[in-house]
Amino acid sequence: MLIFLDVETTGLEPADRVCSIALIDEESYIYELVNEGKKIPAEASSIHHITNEMIKDALKLEQTQAYKYLQEHNIEQNTLVGHNIAFDLNMLALNGFSWRGSIIDTLKVTKHLIPECELFSLQILRYELKLYKQEKAIAQKYGIKDALSAHNALADALVTKLLYEYLQEMADETLMQELSFKKVLLSKFNFGKYRSRYIEEIAMSDRAYMEWMAGLDDLDEDLRYSLEYYLQG
Repeated sequence: MLIFLDVETTGLEPADRVCSIALIDEESYIYELVNEGKKIPAEASSIHHITNEMIKDALKLEQTQAYKYLQEHNIEQNTLVGHNIAFDLNMLALNGFSWRGSIIDTLKVTKHLIPECELFSLQILRYELKLYKQEKAIAQKYGIKDALSAHNALADALVTKLLYEYLQEMADETLMQELSFKKVLLSKFNFGKYRSRYIEEIAMSDRAYMEWMAGLDDLDEDLRYSLEYYLQG
C-alpha cells in the first residue's frame, strides 16, 4: 500500500517540532494539527498559516490518529511517499518513529526523470507539470471541502500524490524506490550568481568558486555530488 505523507513544523532548527501532519492512502486521509509544546514563530506561521492559537488544544504527535495509523501500517509491504521525505522522517524520528517499509522520495525521482525542470520544489512542480488542474477532482474523491493552499500538509500530500501519478508514466514503483536513494548528477546551478549556468562550464571558468561551494557544510547532497564530479573532470 502507498501512503502519502507531509508534515509542517515550527521551524527548521534542531529544537523545532511537527505542528501538523497529513496522510493519504487510496481510500482516505488524515489531517491533524499537533502541539509538541514548541511555540510557532511568526516566520513559520507566514509560510504554513498555522498559529499558536490554532494548536492550543491540539494533541501531541504520539497521541494523534495519524501517528497511530503510521504505527499500525509500519510494515515492510507498505511504501511511504513524500517530497523530500527525509525531512518528514527526520521530524517523526524526534518522536521515536522509524519507518520499516519502503520509501519513495518524489523530489529525488523527479530530479532523475525530469531534469529539464531545473527547479524541483513541490509548488514549482505543481505549476510546471500542471498538476493543479487535477486538484479539484482528487479533493472531491476524498471528500475534502476546505480550500487547498501551499504549505498546508494536506494540500502538499495531495500534490505529492498527483506528482507520483505523473511520474508513474515514466517509472514503476520499484524503479522509483531505487531512484529515491540514488544521487543525482545535476547539469546546472539552480541558485546563486551562476544560476541556470552549466556546472561543467563553471568548473573550467571559476574552479575556486566550485571548490568553495563544495566545502559548505549544509550543501544539498546532489549538488555536492555534482560539484565533486565536475571538479574531478
